[in-house]
Amino acid sequence: MNSFSETKPLMRLKRKFSMTRHAEFAQTRKAGGAMGGAYLVLITLADPQLPHHKVGVIVTRRVGNAVVRNKLRRRIHSICAKNLPSIEGTRYLVTVLRWRAPQATFAELENDWLKQARRLGILPAA
Repeated sequence: MNSFSETKPLMRLKRKFSMTRHAEFAQTRKAGGAMGGAYLVLITLADPQLPHHKVGVIVTRRVGNAVVRNKLRRRIHSICAKNLPSIEGTRYLVTVLRWRAPQATFAELENDWLKQARRLGILPAA
């Protein structure tokens, strides 16, 4: 099995899984459960009426320039694509990246995301 490279992730999140509407982000942030880690905050909201999971990433200008923000966004989408099949039910997932995220390696981001997902109870314990 191939491992993730620092420069080129192996998986890509399909467009249908992406959040595109402000209302979806706002509803998830307002009514969902959240857990914060060193590099990110994961917010989730279960919705049994969804046909599939919806994933959104929030990266503010404080994190870095456009190149850095897009690189982090691609990394989070890759992490989500890899782990979506093991998440139970259908839900909205919003990841808010913190200002420390650019210093993190891909493995550190993935470990932080998985840790928060387990704390929220959406992934089985390792």
